[in-house]
Amino acid sequence: MFQTARGTQDILPAEQPYWRFIEKAIAEITRLYGYQRIDTPIFEDTGLFKRAGEYTDMVQKEMYTFDDLGGNSLTLKPEGTPAVCRAYVQHGMQNLPQPVKLYYISPTFRYERPQAGRYRQHYQFGCEAIGDDDPALDAEVIDMAWRFYKSVGLARISLQINSIGCKVCRPLYLESLKKYYRQYEGSLCADCKNRLEKNPLRLLDCKQTSCQSLAEKAPHGIDALCPDCAAHFEKLKKFLGILEIPFQTNHRLVRGLDYYTRTVFEIQPEEEGGQSTIGGGGRYDGLIEEVGGKPTPGIGFATGIERIILNLKKENISVPGAPPLQAYVAYMGQAAGDTAFKVTADLRQAGVSVIAATGSKSLKAQLRQANTLGTVYAVIIGEDEVKAGTATLRRMAGAVQETVPMGELLQRLKCK
Repeated sequence: MFQTARGTQDILPAEQPYWRFIEKAIAEITRLYGYQRIDTPIFEDTGLFKRAGEYTDMVQKEMYTFDDLGGNSLTLKPEGTPAVCRAYVQHGMQNLPQPVKLYYISPTFRYERPQAGRYRQHYQFGCEAIGDDDPALDAEVIDMAWRFYKSVGLARISLQINSIGCKVCRPLYLESLKKYYRQYEGSLCADCKNRLEKNPLRLLDCKQTSCQSLAEKAPHGIDALCPDCAAHFEKLKKFLGILEIPFQTNHRLVRGLDYYTRTVFEIQPEEEGGQSTIGGGGRYDGLIEEVGGKPTPGIGFATGIERIILNLKKENISVPGAPPLQAYVAYMGQAAGDTAFKVTADLRQAGVSVIAATGSKSLKAQLRQANTLGTVYAVIIGEDEVKAGTATLRRMAGAVQETVPMGELLQRLKCK
């Protein structure tokens, strides 16, 4: 028997109300902040993601990459930002009023160890604001993420922020970071030994216990910021204060991708910490240039929808269910079956949600099915009803029924 591939899931009908609830919240928050939807292909040129982070775990360990029949190397999207930046450049969006504000809901693919809220195919909601380096825009993106989580009912969340500098000040900080870690190189995990030369910022983000104690005592990036980056970070904190969003500065927060500059942030459940981050993002002022455009600043955030649903369930937050079926058309006898088929079609044409009985089930079995489906009414048609031009209308809750002329059936269902 075939089953889902490891790290994937079927989103069954019982789970769909969570997804519709979140999609509705996304539509509302993006409307409030002026973001427009963009959908990019599910796979891209592999080089696009290598440009975005050649030495990241995502590129080196987690991408689903393949050659197509033409010999082109393609990769299933492991995240959304590089594809949006590629589209920004390809379609000349730099000629639009800046910043260009875009959002997406998209499947993404990473070969990771599956765990609660993390799948190898998962769905991201992400926003990108491209074309402006004002720290007020950083604060607005954080505010949007914060209000989105609050809007779906996640009240117990915390915000962590940091600044990782720019191409002017970061090189000096990276040298001081490498100098510090080289003293302890023998006690680093295998991944961190590799990061020491290729991606030293990620040393601060290691989840291995032996490396975390070293990271706590490592030099702080915010102490090495150039005047422009320091001023940018101070303005961001001022704007977050105006917005009354509580935050903590975390010198170990670096995010997992190479393209970030200056502002980085994560939003987490208060009691669980970084392993359960539900969303995050930051500024990427050099990424547009990396994918072939002119130097253009940008900032964005992304959140995993499965991770949101996991936290909704943990906090026992109920979501609206799908509206119940209004009617189930049951019948007895062949002649009544033809009439039932026509009645069902007419009701649907008029906007009534309805299921018709099929096969040769008994009336008792048909009504049992109607009840199981949660249908509000059963419309019962037998040979006597066909002759009289009527139907029996039965409210399933309480089993109260009445005889209704066929011509009045629609009106009675719509006013119930």
